Amino acid sequence: MPHLPIVSKHRRTSLTSASYPAPRSYRTFRRCSRSRGSSVDETRRNDGNDEVSKEDETVMDSEQGNMLSHIISQLRPGADLSRVTLPTFILEPRSMLERITNFMAHPETLLPIPTIEDPVQRFVAVTKFYLSGWHIKPPGVKKPLNPILGEIYTGYWDYPDGTKGYYIAEQTSHHPPKSSYFFMAPEHNIRIDGTLKPRSKFLGNSAASMMEGIAVLRLLNTGERFFVTQPNMYARGILFGTMKYELGDHAYIRCPETGLTADLEFKTKGYFSGTYNAIGGYIKDSNGKNLFELSGQWNEEMYIKDLTTGKKELLFDAAHTKHTPPMTRPMEEQDERESQKLWYDVTEAVKRRDQDVATDAKAKIEDMQRQEAAKRNSENIDWHPQLFRRVHGGHGGSEEGEEDLDWIINTKVDGKNPEEVVKQILRIHAILPGQKPDRQFEIPSRSHHVHPTQKKGSVPPTERASSGQTSQHTEQGQTGQLAQTMGQMQIEQSTQPASQTEPVQPEPASMQSQPAVDPQYQQQSVGLPSNFDGTATHAPLSKHSSLNDPSNPPTVPLEKPKSLPQIVSTENREKISQELPKSKLLHSNPEPEPRRDDLLQRTDSETHEDDEFHDAQS
Repeated sequence: MPHLPIVSKHRRTSLTSASYPAPRSYRTFRRCSRSRGSSVDETRRNDGNDEVSKEDETVMDSEQGNMLSHIISQLRPGADLSRVTLPTFILEPRSMLERITNFMAHPETLLPIPTIEDPVQRFVAVTKFYLSGWHIKPPGVKKPLNPILGEIYTGYWDYPDGTKGYYIAEQTSHHPPKSSYFFMAPEHNIRIDGTLKPRSKFLGNSAASMMEGIAVLRLLNTGERFFVTQPNMYARGILFGTMKYELGDHAYIRCPETGLTADLEFKTKGYFSGTYNAIGGYIKDSNGKNLFELSGQWNEEMYIKDLTTGKKELLFDAAHTKHTPPMTRPMEEQDERESQKLWYDVTEAVKRRDQDVATDAKAKIEDMQRQEAAKRNSENIDWHPQLFRRVHGGHGGSEEGEEDLDWIINTKVDGKNPEEVVKQILRIHAILPGQKPDRQFEIPSRSHHVHPTQKKGSVPPTERASSGQTSQHTEQGQTGQLAQTMGQMQIEQSTQPASQTEPVQPEPASMQSQPAVDPQYQQQSVGLPSNFDGTATHAPLSKHSSLNDPSNPPTVPLEKPKSLPQIVSTENREKISQELPKSKLLHSNPEPEPRRDDLLQRTDSETHEDDEFHDAQS
């Protein structure tokens, strides 16, 4: 699983007290920005006692410590840290969207899972995979960059067997922060969907990130789903002592298809006893019986004990393994809102410990985000993610039971074979070098689907598209396009043989299979006309037929309409001529209209034809 942020930064403002203005804090920060050696990178093996691994510590110089203490000292225990901007010397030089890939960085533990036949051993393998990524972190206490709204990160893995794994992530919310992601290894029948939702709190001498949200690992060949949660993150000693990174509290793995569960406890060290980075827990069957016991340290060796046989063996050795980070496209191929290109100036400055440049570059991005939010508010625009949609949860929903995901990839990935699945994934966004996906538009600026906060009195676009009525909700600017479209459809259909005419079924709006359609294009499908002889040009919308309206009789769903005649008969032409009003505008009746002697006459200056003159009274 990914390492999640200890705190979340959003705005460069004063904290909770007016006595400490933001500009002074940044001036103080600049005085210590050039300091070197602020983190201790040495690693010391833990021999099982309460010794501290130096890679989990951060030692600050006096000015850095004074500045951080001055910021934190003005907060009350329990205060929300989501809008507190912390100095850049505690930043990890990558975005949170990229740091989530720690979850998939041990393919040797992930890829074999679908091939295991025994369901209990498959669950044990999932538990091993879950525990394998927590050791991946930079030295010291570091937090990743908080992604801005609409930020995107994509990456891929080249596996030894010649296959690939694909990863797509987007920041789907900023306040509160939500990072949604999608991973798939098509040839191995593995898919992962997840959303991280950290809530940061100040706890006195500690800062905590209380992790909400879930990830769902799916084995497509077995139909199993594994729901996993994350432990909480703690930064200890932020006011006095040495800053220390810890994982704490319980996390769970649950498979509803088999009933197996795992209760994993990430243990924090006590004041007088215990050790750092310890884990413990049990794997239980559907009846709650303990099958296996887990122990060890998440950054060292972890063990599993079979409670039936009493045999204990090594599950995973995090200290002697090498993770596989994802690969990304070259910087010049990335869009402006992709993580590595967006934060390039910040991350490069953090790497060389140039805190002046890092602070200025970070503030520039944050100011841009605030300006975008202000513009959306002033124009009354609802923002929606580009690549993800809301989960269809609840009873009968396509993602029933997965409501905590909040967002899921907005594409149906259901190819019949791995090759088709890969094509579907690559159409979502560019992932591989040199790839240019065929996308219709960039980040949407307006609501493209029915939003829960629909304005009073407004009609959702989907209702307008299926109402079967023409003029009430169609804008005047679309009348020309509608008439032209209907005319083309009538011509195309009339030229087909009668035996090939099939009813056109309205496609259901799928938020997952295709990008959302703008309401102005949805409205073009309403009010389909009929031919003069009573035959319909399109299949009738029986759902909205009125039982009391003789001009719109009810029809049977999927009814095949009458075939259209290729040539209008002489009898029908005479009938049409008699029924149509005599009109000079349409030139449907060339006969001259009778002249009225009681009206004034005038001669047109261009055509030199006599015409009747009607005044306002007549």
